[in-house]
Amino acid sequence: MLNHPTVDKLHQLRLTGMARALASQAQSSESGQLTFDERFGLIVDSEVAERESRQNASRLKRAKLKHAATPEDVDYRHPRGLDRALFARLISGQWVKEHQNVLICGPTGVGKTFLACALANQACRQGASVLYVRLPRFLPALAISRGDGSYVKTLTQLARTDVLVIDDWALAPLTDESRRDLLEIFDDRHGTRSTIITSQLQVKHWHASIGDPTLADAILDRLVHQAHTLDLDGESLRKCKKPQ
Repeated sequence: MLNHPTVDKLHQLRLTGMARALASQAQSSESGQLTFDERFGLIVDSEVAERESRQNASRLKRAKLKHAATPEDVDYRHPRGLDRALFARLISGQWVKEHQNVLICGPTGVGKTFLACALANQACRQGASVLYVRLPRFLPALAISRGDGSYVKTLTQLARTDVLVIDDWALAPLTDESRRDLLEIFDDRHGTRSTIITSQLQVKHWHASIGDPTLADAILDRLVHQAHTLDLDGESLRKCKKPQ
């Protein structure tokens, strides 16, 4: 009977995980077989799990991922050249801890964005901050930020983001301003944060696509040398009408 006011107090303290676990134990006959330390340990574990779930949900909301993809959703059966061993290593998250990058290349429809979002989702689970952007929309928005005074704030936010996902790299020619913006972003992130890039072009063609040889050297030097590359090929998964 004493559990009811205790549960209410736990809710008042915003300890919802502990409140739920205590209420569950009160209704379970098996909990009487546990020691006090064991029961209390389970209650604390419930609160930890509850907080981790809320924090992860918050990270995913801020990430603005295009797909609600997870590593468990990835289809390894489709013949698209996905290196399963490398992808498994990336799922471990060590590349984020070591501030490395992931480059996912291949023709349209092979699931590049889906794989990028799955890795980003996993990074969120592991406690990293994530942000997804599409380069064709991001660069014009960055240019606008120069005029409204938020440019430096935006660059600072990007520099602090653990994993930046840049989708649709090299879809259109870059302006000189865009090239310099990208150099600023990658210079801030080099050796301190991680980036995922998807592109229809193979990495060997990126230098030419950037346009300016000097800036291309500087950008790719900060991006490619500490990167894992997934080169995909094959038919579009959209034809199969099934999840990636």
